[in-house]
Amino acid sequence: MLTIRSLVSNQALGLRVLVAGAPGALDAPLLWVHNTELLDPSEYLRERELVLTNGLWHVDGNAAKFVVNVARSGGAGVVYGLREESPAVPRDLVAACEASGLPLLQLPVEIPFTEMTRAVAAELADRRQAALVETVRRGHDLADAISRGSGPTGVLKVLRRDHQLPLAVVDRTGRVLAAADASLTDDAGARAGTALRQHPPPLEVDLGEQGTAAIFLVAALDHVDAGLLCLRPAGELSGVEHEALTQAAHYLSLEVARMRLAQAMEARFASELLEMILAGTEVAAEVYPRLEAFGIDPASPMLVVAAACVGDDGSAGAELTSRLSELLPSWGIPALVANSARDVVAIFPWAQSAENGLDMARRMIIHVQQQLPETRLVAGVSGPADGARALRRPLREARQACRVLLRRAGGQAVERFSELGTYHLLLGGEDGRSLRRISDTVLAPLRDYDARRGGRLETTLRAFLDNDAQLASTAATLYIHVNTLRNRLAKITELTGRDVMTTEGRVDAFLALEADAMVGAAD
Repeated sequence: MLTIRSLVSNQALGLRVLVAGAPGALDAPLLWVHNTELLDPSEYLRERELVLTNGLWHVDGNAAKFVVNVARSGGAGVVYGLREESPAVPRDLVAACEASGLPLLQLPVEIPFTEMTRAVAAELADRRQAALVETVRRGHDLADAISRGSGPTGVLKVLRRDHQLPLAVVDRTGRVLAAADASLTDDAGARAGTALRQHPPPLEVDLGEQGTAAIFLVAALDHVDAGLLCLRPAGELSGVEHEALTQAAHYLSLEVARMRLAQAMEARFASELLEMILAGTEVAAEVYPRLEAFGIDPASPMLVVAAACVGDDGSAGAELTSRLSELLPSWGIPALVANSARDVVAIFPWAQSAENGLDMARRMIIHVQQQLPETRLVAGVSGPADGARALRRPLREARQACRVLLRRAGGQAVERFSELGTYHLLLGGEDGRSLRRISDTVLAPLRDYDARRGGRLETTLRAFLDNDAQLASTAATLYIHVNTLRNRLAKITELTGRDVMTTEGRVDAFLALEADAMVGAAD
């Protein structure tokens, strides 16, 4: 760094310090040198420039004015060049510099200002070349760390080699991706994530008990995804440290972009992951890595929300998937969002109560519903899952609750599986094969008869149950005589072995129809 002290140490210049100025003035960085013989050079003088003068402006009593003008412009100090006509620095100039705390140096007669300028230019060039070489070297090492797959940890290792700073890389959800000499608490991570989700993100963040941290934004693809945090205020960082951290943040953007692309690739197979969970695939070997790719700790408690658009022809589901994929990370929640033909499933960490989970799902649906006003959304919510190994049942519960809500004409848009009717709890524990068996015991003979005879026994059974077993209203619904209805019901009893005129027979028929609806939704 170019300073007054570094120039004084250059013996070829022969500089002599007459006034050291305020504490630290000799070691403050210099921008350049400025040669002037004006009494007031403030219009042309830039801040942190060193003034070179032969004192041609000097007459008795005006040295104080000259020093005030230099100080007012932010000048770094004064170099008085001796001449044969003035072989000594004026005493009033020395006194004025002492009074204002402005450094004053003496340049020998034999050294012209051009030599001073040449020396400053050479030192700046050398230092800039050294800084450029260091930037190139660091860039090579950062690129090497990224290419070797060292990730954020490798980037921090390169930084720590030259700068002993407490560092951490945190994403928008508050998850710490890497750290070096900085152990962030959960609260500090959450504060950092909140700051990164602001528009625009701040350049500093209050981490609570862990103090203030400078943020260097890590932007991947289309928006800020993470931040390189230095657990020091930005004002305490030197220019060299600031430059190194900014460079590292650019390289981290490459790594975070790679992570996002990996997530996008995983998302293409997210539906396959749901099928793995439902099929009971070995969780640790297959499911764990995929959840981790989305920032979800497989051992953490989780919640499953299955959402769908009423009357969706397939296009709304893709939009719903996109909205939920953006929404949850924007709330600081890492999530896996998978789209299937019948619903959109979101799996995310959830350590709070089941009741709070229901409230969370309602917030999600309300938020997305405002963005998709032309559609009606419903969502089923599971009970908490104790880690990835316990996801199978909550996933089935959430999807079953969603299917029930899709079949309802109105009512609640978001419900937990446990809030559904008792028969849903009964059927919800069955797999697809068992549900088909329950359905076929009653409906298979009716469908076979209707196919052979062109009958309407299945339609009649459904109408009969929908009308609460009331003969007159059922007959009116079907536009048939009540005696015709009695004959059809008798045939249903004959074919199925269930007397639908009794409570027991109607219960069996109702469960068969519900099981059929569940199987149909799954298909």
